[in-house]
Amino acid sequence: MESIGKLRVVEKMCAAMRWWSYGMDDMNANFPDGLLGALAADAISMPVHWYYDRGALARDYGFVDRYLAPKSPHADSILWRSSYVPLNERGDILREQAQYWGHQGVHYHQFLAAGENTLNFRLAVELFRMVREAGKYDPGVWLERYMDFMLTPGKHRDTYVEEYHRGFFTNLARGKKPGNCGVDDVHIGGLAQVPALISAVGAGHPGLIELLETHVSLTHKNRDVIRAAVCLGRIHAALAAGSPLRDAILEHASDSISEKKIAKWIGQEDGVVVGRILSPACYIQDAFPASLYLAWKYAGDFSGGIMANANVGGDNCHRGAVVGSLLGVANGVPARWSEGLVAVNP
Repeated sequence: MESIGKLRVVEKMCAAMRWWSYGMDDMNANFPDGLLGALAADAISMPVHWYYDRGALARDYGFVDRYLAPKSPHADSILWRSSYVPLNERGDILREQAQYWGHQGVHYHQFLAAGENTLNFRLAVELFRMVREAGKYDPGVWLERYMDFMLTPGKHRDTYVEEYHRGFFTNLARGKKPGNCGVDDVHIGGLAQVPALISAVGAGHPGLIELLETHVSLTHKNRDVIRAAVCLGRIHAALAAGSPLRDAILEHASDSISEKKIAKWIGQEDGVVVGRILSPACYIQDAFPASLYLAWKYAGDFSGGIMANANVGGDNCHRGAVVGSLLGVANGVPARWSEGLVAVNP
């Protein structure tokens, strides 16, 4: 069994050297490593997003160790069970993609290219750029940008839009004010924009926790999702202050993961921990601890961590907001991942 204290001295030395990565521009299209890592984790997971049959995943893609384009049909797609009919033009967020809903085998991200990000992470990039351009975070300005993005044809090519988008725009179409359109959504997709906001304002921002609570609650009025966002923010703040990743996770995420649990899980295959012990699905109660476990296990290995996350399937894209951002800050993002990322090289 791997010792929790292993490489602790090295981790502390490396952490002390990385504090500057927060809020600082780098060579990767001005994306700090926290955001860049999240984007990379999403993009590698995109073709195998929501695969629960790992045999089908391996048959269709092999071991995913690079950016790949999605294939059709998607063996585990349940888009045929989904429907969304906008009440009016203020709720029309599917547009040309609506024709694919209700049909079997449709890949959720069928029109995306290798290295391209899914919708929630495209919005994360929008958020990051908005905050950097303005020099501050304004929730009202963000809601206007969010609505414009979702309602403007051609802004993205993703077929699937999560439930929280559908709920938000249904409320908007009913005449609710944008600030009151959020819904009680319990999915880890609510964390997709958290690394972007942290990267934009800096993990050392004195009001970071309040900003995260405000932002996430605009769309996700669920206490567990908000709590997870705050927890992720505190881990990032600890990293910025020089804490090693494993120490930061254990200190600030004790409600979700513990040294005792890790000691039980570490000898198991990733697909057992995230698959049998913890659900690989999107619900925050298991998805957040699963993300933290993978970040802890692969604390010194960015590539290994995002590949492991992708290959256990389920809601790997949105777990990537946690796994990719934490490993990106802890290790830096290798060039092989930034060079193939469409967001960096449009």
